[in-house]
Amino acid sequence: MLRVGRKAECMARWIVVPTRTGVRFRVPLQKLHPLYRAIHHRYYGNTSSQRPPHRTAARYFTSMSRLPMRPPKPPPRSGGGRGYQQQRNFWVARLAARLLRLRYILLGSAVGGGYTAKKTYDEWKDMLPDLSEYNWLVPDFVWELSQQIDLDKLAKALPEMEEIAKLMPDFDRIGENFTLLRSLLTSAPFPPISSTLFTGLSLGSEVKGASGLLLLLETSGDPPLKATDSSTAASQDDKQYKKSSDKEKIDQLQEELLRTQLKYQRMLERLEKENKELRKVVLQKDDKGIHQRKVKKSLIDMYSEVLDILSDYDANYNTQDHLPRVVVVGDQSAGKTSVLEMIAQARIFPRGSGEMMTRSPVKVTLSEGPHHVALFKDSGREFDLTKEEDLAALRHEIELRMRKSVKEGQTVSSETISLSVKGPGIQRMVLVDLPGVISTVTAGMASDTKETIFSISKAYMQNPNAIILCIQDGSVDAERSIVTDLVSQMDPHGKRTIFVLTKVDLAEKNLASPSRIQQIVEGKLFPMKALGYFAVVTGKGSSGESIDSIKDYEEDFFQNSRLLRDGMLKAHQVTTKNLSLAVSDCFWKMVRESVEQQADVFKASRFNLETEWKNNYPRLRELDRNELYEKAKNEILDEVISLSQVTPQHWEAILQKKLWERVSTHVIENIYLPAAQTMDSGTFNTTVDIKLKQWTDKQLPHKALEVAWETLQEEFARFMAEYKGKDQDDIFDKLKEAVKDESIKRHKWNERAMDSLRVIQHNALEDRSITDKSQWDAAIQFMEETLQSRLKDTETVIADMVGPDWKQRWMYWKNRTPDQHIHNETKTELERLLKLHDEHTAYLANDEVTTVRKNLEGRGVEVDPMLIKDTWHQLYRRHFLQKALSHCNLCKRGFYYYQRHFVDSELECNDVVLFWRIQRMLVITANTLRQQLTNTEVRRLEKNVKEVLDDFGEDMEKKSHLITGRRVQLAEDLKKVREIQEKLEAFIEALHKEK
Repeated sequence: MLRVGRKAECMARWIVVPTRTGVRFRVPLQKLHPLYRAIHHRYYGNTSSQRPPHRTAARYFTSMSRLPMRPPKPPPRSGGGRGYQQQRNFWVARLAARLLRLRYILLGSAVGGGYTAKKTYDEWKDMLPDLSEYNWLVPDFVWELSQQIDLDKLAKALPEMEEIAKLMPDFDRIGENFTLLRSLLTSAPFPPISSTLFTGLSLGSEVKGASGLLLLLETSGDPPLKATDSSTAASQDDKQYKKSSDKEKIDQLQEELLRTQLKYQRMLERLEKENKELRKVVLQKDDKGIHQRKVKKSLIDMYSEVLDILSDYDANYNTQDHLPRVVVVGDQSAGKTSVLEMIAQARIFPRGSGEMMTRSPVKVTLSEGPHHVALFKDSGREFDLTKEEDLAALRHEIELRMRKSVKEGQTVSSETISLSVKGPGIQRMVLVDLPGVISTVTAGMASDTKETIFSISKAYMQNPNAIILCIQDGSVDAERSIVTDLVSQMDPHGKRTIFVLTKVDLAEKNLASPSRIQQIVEGKLFPMKALGYFAVVTGKGSSGESIDSIKDYEEDFFQNSRLLRDGMLKAHQVTTKNLSLAVSDCFWKMVRESVEQQADVFKASRFNLETEWKNNYPRLRELDRNELYEKAKNEILDEVISLSQVTPQHWEAILQKKLWERVSTHVIENIYLPAAQTMDSGTFNTTVDIKLKQWTDKQLPHKALEVAWETLQEEFARFMAEYKGKDQDDIFDKLKEAVKDESIKRHKWNERAMDSLRVIQHNALEDRSITDKSQWDAAIQFMEETLQSRLKDTETVIADMVGPDWKQRWMYWKNRTPDQHIHNETKTELERLLKLHDEHTAYLANDEVTTVRKNLEGRGVEVDPMLIKDTWHQLYRRHFLQKALSHCNLCKRGFYYYQRHFVDSELECNDVVLFWRIQRMLVITANTLRQQLTNTEVRRLEKNVKEVLDDFGEDMEKKSHLITGRRVQLAEDLKKVREIQEKLEAFIEALHKEK
């Protein structure tokens, strides 16, 4: 029987529990479970001078008051019958607890396992690809047959589902047992132990079956009960044995459940593989031309085109690119590229041991197709990813493009490489692989490499709709990671971040505490938050491993890993297959949520740009930079063609004039004056012939070609300037100037014509025969003009030397400098000497210089002998040119004497003959150069201009630099925004149809 004892000191209650063998347990009431205390107070009440029940007990009492309990019967007065009835009830309760404990554990595990297996099957079934959009590719009977075969295989492969259903408990029998047990327990006054047992059975969701009291006592953390008999130790040993046996059975059931899950997973993978092969066959039939209907562009390809346009143009206009894409970031050598290759199902990226391989962002568009191929956006070549030689060529091409995009002196580049990968069973998404984040700049890297990588990563991650795939190396200490802090800054709440732990096989092998991996994948080790956490294995570290071998290795590892067996990792958190499915789902969810909003942004931007154009350029067409360049190109080619329309007379006049301007100084100073100052006819002719021969052999042909080339340039520039004024757009001025300069720079004159030109010039200068009076008069006129020009230049030099005369000093208030005063005094003295000796030679004798200097010193003028000689040179030059002009006037009537070879000292006009020879050489040279210009050089220049225009047309940076202005930029923005909006609208329409 049960007895209640009291101690006056502490007013505590004690419960004495008798057993069938006579052993009694004395248990403090406060040490029991609050549920038991609540039931005890329910039936026995609170006696006088005792403190009220514990608050916790009151709380449980309130909840227990709703249970359907019958009120207790008054205890019978017979003491013997009462003890026997209580012992009988207690024995029945223990028997029921032992019978029902194991059964409910088994039934609960079976029900839970069946439910988990069914839920896993439903999830994998939902992940199977939808072939409904390809119904039109296959005839109806083939499609129905394939679906029927698929379902039959699935039905045959799942016989265990019925067996699991058989294991479901019989709820009718369970209800009868509860009714019987309740009647047994309530037939006598409700004791505390019986109540506790009934409560444990009623709360089946918290504890299992009749072991409720035992489990409640174990979870409360209280010390074991104190036995009042020597048999207490044996009873405790019996309990420990039962606990260990129950734990072993639970472990066995968990292992059986895990094996069942793996079995269904393999079966679903096999069905998916068969479905993948069927899709491949269907798509291959379309490639072979069985169906004439043209396959439309896939949804992911349409979306990728929009991203390509934005990556090319986003830097030039204000509308930001907030379209979703998957951004793959991680520390260097963390396994980013390997994860991307597992998702793409091909080893497509260059590999290196510890060195930086990803030097620029690589945008990879993944889509489904009949063949596993890859191709670049700007190339038509397809790389067959099933062939090793094509894979090697693709990796080499990616590496070349990366190195080409990196500027000199840099290590990484922000230029994006766009690549598409298609294949059966590939999840559709767009990923961007970024250079790995580094902590230290090593030898061979640019000093700003670390900052550049950070800026590139932030530029992609700051997109609010970008999905961040954060890759963390599991084989190294988590504290060494840099990328997690960077990701936390860009996405502090983890609303668009997916965390991936790579190299889990090495992490499990190296870490002393595998629970650290559990902390990482549960998000408890890092401050970074994420949508999901995944653990993957991307091979054994060998570059020669195939994708299939890596998949097998990953599957075997997780099947045998204690991480999954012990529940540290969940089944949906492992393998790259689950990762790719999760990333694809997240990507398309983000696309569907944001793409329409982005389309509205571009629509508003288009309206603003169109309004600005109408207000500022209402009468001009919207020509973008390429269209404006084509217009300018046609104008420049028209101007070049106009060179061929220049008349021969115009060419020859220009060439003759420019050639004489170039050689006149040499002819007068080095040929005519030295020969004419000899004062002897024979010496004059000999000197002239020698100097003309030397000049022709060395200098004259080169000077002539230089003149011709400069003339061609000037005429080209003149025509372009004339066209500029004829309603031409000034927006092309910079481009035309650059084309002109580059064309002239590339043009090389035909040097082979120099030899023939030299012979022509030599023959022209050898001819001394003037045939008619008109040629004589033309030579005299040419001579007069030349000498008058030189005389004028000489007088200007003398005037500058001596300073202003008396008239200028009085009228313009000008004064002479001391040097000019000395030059003036010297000039006066030398003019007196020249007047006394009219036939003086060109040079002063030393005694004459001394005489002049002493005369000047007598007047108080100190003068240097060199100054006297310089002044004499200019004075004698003027005196000689004046005499030559007088002689030229006399020779106007000397043609008769020249023709008849009469010798007259006054009419010996050898200088006229010299100028006639020079003049005839100029005419013949100009004619020869004109022929070369019109027949050869103009056409070659036109060809050079076309080549320059073609080169400029292929260089977008050059065109952007040469064709600038708000009008151009506005037209460019309008074109780009229209194109993006149209493609986005087409993509949204296709996206709605797919829904």
